[in-house]
Amino acid sequence: MAREVWRDSAENEAASAVFHLVQELIDQYRVNRPVMPLVVAQAADAGAGADIDGRVEQIVHLVHRANRLRRVPVKMPHGSGGTPYEAALSLVRELTREPWETRGSSQYKPFSFPRSRLLDAIEQAASALPGGLPPRVRDERILAELRRLRWRASASGPGTWWSSLIASVRPETFLGAVFIAVLSVLLGEIGWLLTVLVAVGALCGLAVARLVTTAAPPLLWLRRASRWLATTSSLAASSTGYPSDGWSRFSPSRSWRVIQARAAAVAGRVADARAGDAHACQFHLELRVQALLEDLLHNYRPHAWDWRRGKRTVPPVVLLPTATQDNGGVLLINAINNVRSRRSEVDPLLLLASLPAAQIMRHTPPLPPEPAPHSGARSGARARYEAWVDALSVGQAPAAAVSLAWVLRLPLSTGQLTHEHAHAQLVTRRVHRTWAWWVMSRTTVALALVGALLGTFLWSEHWKATYCHGPLTGRSTDAVLLEGPRGAEECVGVATVPEVRFAKGNSLELRGVGEGVTFDRIERAVREQNAGIYPGDDFVTIVYAGPLTGTGRNREDTRKGLEELTGVYLHQRFVNETANRSVKLRVLTANGGQDMLRQTEAVEKIIEVAERDPSVVGVVGLGRNTTQSAEATGMLQRAGLPLVDTTNSGSDLARRYSNYFGLAATDEEQAKALGLIAGQLAGRLDHPQAVVLSRKVGNEDKDRYTAEHRRVGLEMLREAGFTVTADTRYSLARDGGSADLDAPLHEICGAERVPDALYFAGRVEDVNTLMSGLGQIEGCSKKDITVFAGDDMTKARFDDSTKLAEHVTLYHGSLAPMNRGGGRTFYEDSRKALQDLLPDGRPVPPLPGDRPAYEDKLFAGGQTVISYQATAALYAAAARGDEPQSAAETWATLYSVALHDMPTGTVTFRGTIPYADQKVHGLNIVRVTLPGPDARTDIVCGRAAGSRVELTAAMCPVE
Repeated sequence: MAREVWRDSAENEAASAVFHLVQELIDQYRVNRPVMPLVVAQAADAGAGADIDGRVEQIVHLVHRANRLRRVPVKMPHGSGGTPYEAALSLVRELTREPWETRGSSQYKPFSFPRSRLLDAIEQAASALPGGLPPRVRDERILAELRRLRWRASASGPGTWWSSLIASVRPETFLGAVFIAVLSVLLGEIGWLLTVLVAVGALCGLAVARLVTTAAPPLLWLRRASRWLATTSSLAASSTGYPSDGWSRFSPSRSWRVIQARAAAVAGRVADARAGDAHACQFHLELRVQALLEDLLHNYRPHAWDWRRGKRTVPPVVLLPTATQDNGGVLLINAINNVRSRRSEVDPLLLLASLPAAQIMRHTPPLPPEPAPHSGARSGARARYEAWVDALSVGQAPAAAVSLAWVLRLPLSTGQLTHEHAHAQLVTRRVHRTWAWWVMSRTTVALALVGALLGTFLWSEHWKATYCHGPLTGRSTDAVLLEGPRGAEECVGVATVPEVRFAKGNSLELRGVGEGVTFDRIERAVREQNAGIYPGDDFVTIVYAGPLTGTGRNREDTRKGLEELTGVYLHQRFVNETANRSVKLRVLTANGGQDMLRQTEAVEKIIEVAERDPSVVGVVGLGRNTTQSAEATGMLQRAGLPLVDTTNSGSDLARRYSNYFGLAATDEEQAKALGLIAGQLAGRLDHPQAVVLSRKVGNEDKDRYTAEHRRVGLEMLREAGFTVTADTRYSLARDGGSADLDAPLHEICGAERVPDALYFAGRVEDVNTLMSGLGQIEGCSKKDITVFAGDDMTKARFDDSTKLAEHVTLYHGSLAPMNRGGGRTFYEDSRKALQDLLPDGRPVPPLPGDRPAYEDKLFAGGQTVISYQATAALYAAAARGDEPQSAAETWATLYSVALHDMPTGTVTFRGTIPYADQKVHGLNIVRVTLPGPDARTDIVCGRAAGSRVELTAAMCPVE
């Protein structure tokens, strides 16, 4: 139930009747919006005296007190003026310029009066002109003055840049609050520097927009007030040169002619009224009243975006305690009646006035007799209202024009005004705010906006913490931020947008002929090649997946990714530029994290990209064997994507997955070749003994390479004739860095018999510590020891940074037997391609002239060559017959690919079958010794890629 806000006693029967009539009209407005009359209460006895007139006046004050606290828009104007015309104008202006009484609480925001403000501007323009001007000159001067005023009434003078700037950023305003909230979101989105620049630009823009819209509103002919001035039929006779249908929202020039002509006509009539023209006074007053009623009607307009009609459920109420001819009250009532009689719309204004008994309203005919009450009918004020509504249409007819059709006269007898009404209690209650106010109130909208901004900010922070490129718009979900091995953050996934560059800022340089070319430059070069593929070109897309980031401070962690991506780029450039193939090669980069420990996450993103992009035909890379390698390969197989692996030497991947095509000799193949040498060494020794030294499984961080080499190493040594006396494990330092080999090596070197051979199932980053220990720890430092290792040792540089122990001979596998292949132009073409990536014509180093080109530091490790060949194989299958193939067609075609004269021999998968070993891998066995101050590297034996020749002991002699 609504809260009671006012209670009082009715002093007499008339007060009770009028009060209940007004309250019914107000309270029923929400239900059926009754027609609002101009209620005029007057003592029926013309000679009743001032005391009776005072009682009638008190009824108006009673209604005022009863409604001013209940959210009803009430206004009791107090007009003043030297003439009735000026007093009536003063009443109208007070209704449109000063706020209505709401006591800080209303159903909705204050009324707006744009049409009345336009007439204020025209009045100001007219008042600025001297009298006696010719009509044409007067019209021109009026329009010039309106242009100076920018068609707005000037209240506080023209705006300034400074005042506009201050007004636009006040935090207590809605716009200022939004401005600050948006800046808060941007601060977390683009950083403080760009946010400051955006803020400065926005402030200037807001200041200019405020100044311009205040001074010269844009699209002025489309404003409601301008449209009303140009189309109202009341002014048609005043601007016959430009009739009302001359205005059009699609014709600014024609609309302006109509608006200017009518404004000049109105200003002329205003000037005439000030000169005393009675007809002009009546025109001016009724035009102001029409603007007032139109504005009020618009404030209650249905279907507005702010749902104003649903929020305003009570009508505006104007109270005139004493309306006389002199104070303009009677003239205002007549003007409202005349305007309403001409208009076809019913406005919401309810007016209650008291008229002195001796005052006679103009054109007021004798009152009809009070209708006799009948069964079910009401009597008194309510009965007169119902009779007035019934006769309303007839009262507006021309034949009855002498009557005031919209005036509801309530003649109050002296008995009614003096008879106490049993002290009847009169009560008013607060008007409820409707659901529309709660849904579309400023508070709700502000809270919704703040909530939306807060939610946007939180989502933005979530996206920024989730994706490598996660702005509010245009975020890429193909690359995500994940926690790395040592807590650092890594960007993992596929770089499908320019903002995601895994090597951005990575200044690690290539070695040898690539010296000076950084990782960042290679990645940008790949993107430049992609950008060179024009719309309409045939192309296929290959995804390179490798370790493109490292979470440690050592930039060398990313060298494998750098060298492999370089090989991919070299073949992409060869296809797109050197050979200018009809089917272009597009390359996307995918990061599997440091040491490829995020393979499955990267593959998930690759599959998502391939599902959207049918040009993706397969994957190159994934060249590190981890516990996730099998799962990642299986995911690609289920997605229908072939994988041409680079340096992954896992033995079981080809047996388990038909989409796996490996270019690297498997661990088993390497161990078998090393076994040929181990067998010869064992035959020269009495009771040969050996140990296996490998990383601890629990501390391998998903690295499967060392675990598999431990297995094949044990089998190889035993088959070669060695007695394996120890299977020792070592761990890494707590920070995940160097190998902790001190205790294991002391155990090995301190044994009763120091072993003759050691199989090192570790990574290249651990070999420094191993060699240092074998050369320094007593027991091993004077012992001739043969160390066997896997292909990871190919990446080692046995120079001053890695010292080989004097009595140690190292044998390891090499995946890129470049001494047995062809493609001699490959090395020089690669040098020229890398030369183009250096700025300012800076030259890259030349290829070694006294040694084979493949011994250059860029190629010696084999990473660049292997990835080049893997890309070539996948592209050859994807562009067979100079037509782009699908991923499924590429998969099938890979079994028939044969690329001759490649750097390591013939890259082919012909003769291989799914789910079986692919015995087409190239392989070298490398021996490293320290005969003098420098290490010596020799290739003991091997076979070219594509060769099916089985190595024998005779082919791999031991010195």
